[in-house]
Amino acid sequence: MQIFILLMWLALCAAQDVRQRRISNVLTLGVGALALVWLLTNGTTWLGADATQGGWACLIAVALTLPGYVMGRMGAGDVKLMTALGLATNGVFVLGAFIGAGVASVIWLLLAPRVWLHMSQGLREHLRYLKPDASKKLPFAPFVLTGVVLSLIWIT
Repeated sequence: MQIFILLMWLALCAAQDVRQRRISNVLTLGVGALALVWLLTNGTTWLGADATQGGWACLIAVALTLPGYVMGRMGAGDVKLMTALGLATNGVFVLGAFIGAGVASVIWLLLAPRVWLHMSQGLREHLRYLKPDASKKLPFAPFVLTGVVLSLIWIT
């Protein structure tokens, strides 16, 4: 049940990031605060890992995303999203999500120029920030969602 709620949250973040190229603080900081309260109250993360694993996952998330933010390749919402994900899960989950997001973004960059031409105008308008040549800074949350799904398939 917890993983389903986590996937729904990531889907909301991904949808907002694709359409607006930003993720609301309510979604990132709100879930991060809830995950932190859960962690401190129960001594485990939302998915049941030990509290120290949640703390390490949070540090891993910050260590992996902060350089991208400093270099202008990621937004602050992406850092907050991964930090909240770390507080709710564990280090292996965060690493799997990050690696999966990297693989998914590379696949998108390779396939997007061909796929984009065959998409309907309405779908292209909804996904305009994923346009292959629009920017060097793609929305990251959809790739995180894909990475989480890929890591769930890999882990289970």
